[in-house]
Amino acid sequence: MDVNLNDILDFLQAAARSVGAEVTSPWFYFQLGLVLAAAGIGFAVNALVESRIDITSLAVRWPLLLRRTVRVVVGSASVAVFALLMVLARNVMVMTTWPSRSYLLMVAAKLAFAWLIIRLVASGIHNTFVVRTVSVLAFLVAALSIIGQLNPVIDALDSVAITLGGLRLTPLLLIKLGVLLILALWLTNVVSNFAESRITQSSDLTPSLQVLLVKMIRVGLLIFAIAVALSAVGINLSALAIFSGAAGVGIGFGLQKIVANFISGLILLVDKSVKPGDLVTIGDSSGRISTMNTRYIAVAAGDGREFLIPNEDLITQKVTNWTYTDKNALVKINFGTNYDANPRLVCKLAVEVAAAAKAALKSKPPTCLLTEFTDAGMKFSLTVWVADPDNIGTTQNEVMLALWDAFKREDIHVPYPVREIRVRGGALPAETSADSST
Repeated sequence: MDVNLNDILDFLQAAARSVGAEVTSPWFYFQLGLVLAAAGIGFAVNALVESRIDITSLAVRWPLLLRRTVRVVVGSASVAVFALLMVLARNVMVMTTWPSRSYLLMVAAKLAFAWLIIRLVASGIHNTFVVRTVSVLAFLVAALSIIGQLNPVIDALDSVAITLGGLRLTPLLLIKLGVLLILALWLTNVVSNFAESRITQSSDLTPSLQVLLVKMIRVGLLIFAIAVALSAVGINLSALAIFSGAAGVGIGFGLQKIVANFISGLILLVDKSVKPGDLVTIGDSSGRISTMNTRYIAVAAGDGREFLIPNEDLITQKVTNWTYTDKNALVKINFGTNYDANPRLVCKLAVEVAAAAKAALKSKPPTCLLTEFTDAGMKFSLTVWVADPDNIGTTQNEVMLALWDAFKREDIHVPYPVREIRVRGGALPAETSADSST
């Protein structure tokens, strides 16, 4: 670890001397009073603007750049008023006394204008975290540059280093890498969202192929962005060989499930065995696939729940896809009648009732079969085809209610178990008789 303590101490001593020279001057307190007064006026103006002007509806029909500029200025009215007052006070001080006696006013004005410019540039970013990070870092750089301490701070951050093999890590390098990674990942997200919107609008691509292309583009852009950021700060990718080896060991031991789910997700997207919109049954979970991710698929049940099922389970377990090649679904209804009914009439009534169902397919007529003679009566199996698996439950309910009405109309009875209980001997035991007599 290389640390140049002398450079750091020299920087701190120079900064202390500069601050001490300013604080001991009576003009410093005069400028500080002007700064505080201007800040108070700025906050008062900002409160007045917020109560009188609606920022969201301001300049709706104006050009985008002008509308964004006006909204930033109005939203930061306190800073804008403060900057203007500082410029005015600075000019008055320069004309009436020495320029060195208004140094604090100049710094305050430049900082205020720098913050307004940063807010204006960052207003085009919609990610709140990125906006805050970029704004704070840019303001720190601007502040150090305004007070003339940017180069000493850079030298101090670069003087502390940790050497790992052929890689020299410094705080300055890590800060640059973090800023570049944030910027690269934000650009990657913008490009990925644009590509996803174009791909999902294409009617020539199947849903599974759309998901596959989107995932490949996102992963490819992510790898490219990280490689560009590392190269931009001067990190040789070959120096990361030791980290790639450690990552390989980690994948082998602790991340194998994550990698297995990722590979399984790619396989599912390629072979098209399941795709968004399919009605599937996996174990005890049934529903429609709402989204397919690199680690899991989301299956939306009809009761508002969503099952998150790992992709590996779809590869290794039995999966029922109700809409794999055909969306038509078969509804099976089992029922019984007693032996007083005519089985031919029962089958005829069942077929007529099923054919009259709303979701029943006309191209595939229903069928009714006599399947078994039991002690309680005859058993029948009625099958009817529907155009969508979502109609299975409603069609089954509709057909069974219609069957009940038809059986009532034709005086056909559904068998139910009958129990006969015979009690042998009417005399009670002696103990029971004695107890009852007392």
